Amino acid sequence: MKTIRWGIIGTGDIAHRFAEACKNTEGANLEAVASRSKEKADKFADEFGIKHRFGSYEEMAEWDGIDAAYVATPHATHGPFAMLFMNHGKAILSEKPITVNCNELQKMIDCATQNKVFMMEAMWARLTPGTIKMLEIVQSGAIGKVKGIQAAFCYDMSDEPGHHAFNPVYGGGSILDIGCYCLSFASWHMDTPVVDIVAEAELGVTGVDVHCCYLIKYESGAIASLTSAMMLNKPGDGYIFGEKGYIKTKDRFYAPEEFTVHINDQEPQTYKCPFLGNGFEEQILECNQCIREGKLESDFIPHAQSMKIMKQMDEIRKKVGVKYPLDVD
Repeated sequence: MKTIRWGIIGTGDIAHRFAEACKNTEGANLEAVASRSKEKADKFADEFGIKHRFGSYEEMAEWDGIDAAYVATPHATHGPFAMLFMNHGKAILSEKPITVNCNELQKMIDCATQNKVFMMEAMWARLTPGTIKMLEIVQSGAIGKVKGIQAAFCYDMSDEPGHHAFNPVYGGGSILDIGCYCLSFASWHMDTPVVDIVAEAELGVTGVDVHCCYLIKYESGAIASLTSAMMLNKPGDGYIFGEKGYIKTKDRFYAPEEFTVHINDQEPQTYKCPFLGNGFEEQILECNQCIREGKLESDFIPHAQSMKIMKQMDEIRKKVGVKYPLDVD
């Protein structure tokens, strides 16, 4: 089995989680890290025992010691950094959301196609055991035809006003930062097209949404009721409602390690599906396998899936009045 050599672009919290998972994944080797600051790259590399560290992203992109790079920088920088590395023949795993709008995503897809390299959005939750098991149950027809979905991903970071999640220049706001989980969760369990989206939001002082509620109406008649927020705590349970029963997750709906299936007139059945590690290992394994097989995209998280969710986020932002410098009219 060929070992896939990884480099990390960025040294923030999410990069730490990826590094921990990469060190814990068979067939993956964490070879390098890059930051705009050599000091930050050295500190990160020392923490994880990484031999090669770079004080610029361009240096690591030009280096031939890695096969793939994980983009762990703020949202609006995902596209430029991904394309920098893909233009040097490197496979890309780009942290969610894969970028900030459909126009930027199309540029990334075109770049991956032209360079014949693999690219995947790091929607890690799609590959976790709980999500896979829940999909299996829903697709089996156990709860009947899906008629409704409910989910909320909300947290309070009002004590971090300087965080890039509040900055429109970086693609801030709850819709992109965590709403992508809500929209993805709904899309996994609905196999008919979206016919309408209704949305309302509270905008913060920087102009990005800090609390957003959206209703997604599907061609089948099903409706998803979803919420994302960055300055408000709400329970993270999720529900999938069918004609014969429903599924309730225990917190973290988008990547549940435990959920209960309630079928009409039957005893509820609980499933426990722990991660391999911190939840990122599964996506690294998927990327590694795709790269070994010479694939340009994943069957589980194809480019079309990322584009589907990006289109929904573009529409929601337009409805609530959130605009980024990278948006085009």
